[in-house]
Amino acid sequence: MRSVLLTGFEAFGATPVNPAEQVARYLDGEDVNGATIVSRIVPNTYFTCIEVVKAAVAELQPDVVVMMGEYGGRAMITVERIAQNLNDNARYGLRDNDGKLLQDVLTAPDGPTAHRSTLPIRAMVRAMRDAGIPADISDTGGTFCCNHLMYGILHHIAVKGLAIRAGWVHLPHLPEVAALEQNLGAPSMSVETAAAGLRVALAAIGCHPHDTEDTVASRLQI
Repeated sequence: MRSVLLTGFEAFGATPVNPAEQVARYLDGEDVNGATIVSRIVPNTYFTCIEVVKAAVAELQPDVVVMMGEYGGRAMITVERIAQNLNDNARYGLRDNDGKLLQDVLTAPDGPTAHRSTLPIRAMVRAMRDAGIPADISDTGGTFCCNHLMYGILHHIAVKGLAIRAGWVHLPHLPEVAALEQNLGAPSMSVETAAAGLRVALAAIGCHPHDTEDTVASRLQI
């Protein structure tokens, strides 16, 4: 593994500071086991976000693409297993940053129902836990821009036959966002802790061309 494209969404909705953007900026330019991290901040808008990351893939030709977003209410870093070909942010009452409100709209009309992450998700979670950072596997990335972008890039890689591994990581609220009155009681994680988790997760990707067969015990995720 020589290079990693690490993407983070910008602020959106009621999230004034997105941990994904902050962690992407924090890790930009770092070296992880000989691989250079190149970060890109992505607009939180349907379809445009896919085009931005596709352009970055064409420019950088990375070996690995790790995309990040915020999942408020989760207490751990969660590595997504599946992205579904469905967009429905109307159910959240949450528009994207261009004001779009979608319901039952497909990302790729001719695409499969879902794509699976091609990252070694069990190895990544195990590495983070071994480093003392709470992490888990998630089987639901929602139906907003995070799931949308994950599906779009996995679909692009599959259609083009690119030799790139890709997947998604969700981060909890930052402390300053969890401290907002509307979020009181929500769990949070600092930029430094989240970045440390991503650092060891990326190292695990480099060490595992295929995922470990060891079972990683999980808790139910929202």
